[in-house]
Amino acid sequence: MQVMPKKKKFEVQPDESISSCIERMEREGYIPARRTEEPVFQEVERDGELVIEPCGRRITFEGKLKS
Repeated sequence: MQVMPKKKKFEVQPDESISSCIERMEREGYIPARRTEEPVFQEVERDGELVIEPCGRRITFEGKLKS
């Protein structure tokens, strides 16, 4: 039998909903313990200047192994 880590991070994929990510976690034997969101930025050139704009977000769940 394979030993699974007690904690594992799951990132919500661009074509995936939050609920389907949680279902994927449960299929692998984990329950959600923490949710984090990080903004994603891109550099855009406007009028010869580099401007940093938000272009999305990255949602990550930390899962704990079901006991």
